[in-house]
Amino acid sequence: MHIIKILMILMLSLHPFALRKTFSDLLFSEQLLTDVKRHYGARAHDRVKQWERLISNNKPLSVEDKLHNVNNFFNRVNFVHDINHWGQRDYWATPIEFLGTNAGDCEDFTIAKYFTLISSGVPKEKLRLMYVTATRPTRQAHMVLAYYEQANSIPLVLDNINKRILPASKRTDLIPVYSFNGEGLWLAKSVGQGRKMRGNNNNKLWEDLNKRMSELGKSSD
Repeated sequence: MHIIKILMILMLSLHPFALRKTFSDLLFSEQLLTDVKRHYGARAHDRVKQWERLISNNKPLSVEDKLHNVNNFFNRVNFVHDINHWGQRDYWATPIEFLGTNAGDCEDFTIAKYFTLISSGVPKEKLRLMYVTATRPTRQAHMVLAYYEQANSIPLVLDNINKRILPASKRTDLIPVYSFNGEGLWLAKSVGQGRKMRGNNNNKLWEDLNKRMSELGKSSD
């Protein structure tokens, strides 16, 4: 992740697709499953079917159980840097690409958890993708998913490095920078709510991700 991405995301505003669709609206058609098996193989097909069952089984559960189930499910995927995995410095994968290749970086873990929890019935306004600076084991830019029970509460952190779900106040190894979701962006100078911002929608990574999501399950050659 690079400073240019940070400047781009600081200009993030609402994206219509993110507000009106969830993965449960799009996924698990026969066309999609056929495409997954054809492009990624039988094991990838099985992972996507497991994901389908995860969403279905999660819906009647408590929020606590949903968070733990989703965090544990995706944290089994292999971590690989974008440059090695996609041949690009920055690429935001859809959950299909993430599960299909069984690999991704911190943004891909976070994106998959975010949309899976929304599809499982967690209100999207309680979830934010949060950029942080991780200070251990080495200082690096990082992304995690934050769950806010209340708007001003200290969030729970879902992470692929420390796989325990902990309150942000217990994650002294993380320095929050800002957070966002389909409804806006917040500067996150502390572990609480932060200051909400608006701007022009020029985050090309987010736009490209949503475009690819909207095309899931459509006929392809």
